[in-house]
Amino acid sequence: MRRYGLIGYPLSHSFSQKYFTEKFVREGITGCSYSNFPLASIDELPAVLADAELCGLNITIPYKEQVLAYLDELSSVVEAVGACNCIRIDGGRRVGHNTDVVGFEESLLPKLGSHHRQALVLGTGGAAKAVEYVLGKLGISYRLVTRRPRDGSNDLGYNEVDAALMKAYTLVVNTTPLGMYPKVEEYPPLPYSAVGERHYFFDLVYNPARTLFLQKAAERGAVVENGHEMLLLQAEESWRIWNS
Repeated sequence: MRRYGLIGYPLSHSFSQKYFTEKFVREGITGCSYSNFPLASIDELPAVLADAELCGLNITIPYKEQVLAYLDELSSVVEAVGACNCIRIDGGRRVGHNTDVVGFEESLLPKLGSHHRQALVLGTGGAAKAVEYVLGKLGISYRLVTRRPRDGSNDLGYNEVDAALMKAYTLVVNTTPLGMYPKVEEYPPLPYSAVGERHYFFDLVYNPARTLFLQKAAERGAVVENGHEMLLLQAEESWRIWNS
């Protein structure tokens, strides 16, 4: 049996187990299973890795950075990004990859306009690092927005994002879990009254399909996209990595 799985905490919102289980049936893939491993601490990871049948893992919040200490090798993208969300295990050797980069870029591009040259990235975690990598590759300048700006950084606090700034930064990417089920009443505190038709709001959250973050932007005429397609692209990229 080839075993795969997802680590993170909590995992009640997870899409991956259902997706891969259905994929195995749909495509006639036998001898494989996919499990959720909700780890309250990254210190619980060695027990998961001890399974000799484990061939690959996906990693989600909050372990995309902490997991690096458990890897034998990093892909060039993981080295550049500093975050990993996919591990290939072959002969006991653990190689870290980042499929957030592929998923985000490919799902962002279809709706990206030539005027989307400045971005606000909400959050500073592992997913934000992948978004930063893609924006840098595309030549889009950006600022990180967080509740707690880091000392010595160029981070913005939410209280610093005023109407003028919002109008200048027409691409807004939410990498935080704000608004994710079951806390659907939450949303990033931004001056949504300054949002207009030139804006593109991208939310990495996929459940619910339209968070309050996206609803508020859409009401002002913005282009919006959730994280569902990104998730599908990530899942298929993980499968390619595990079986390449």
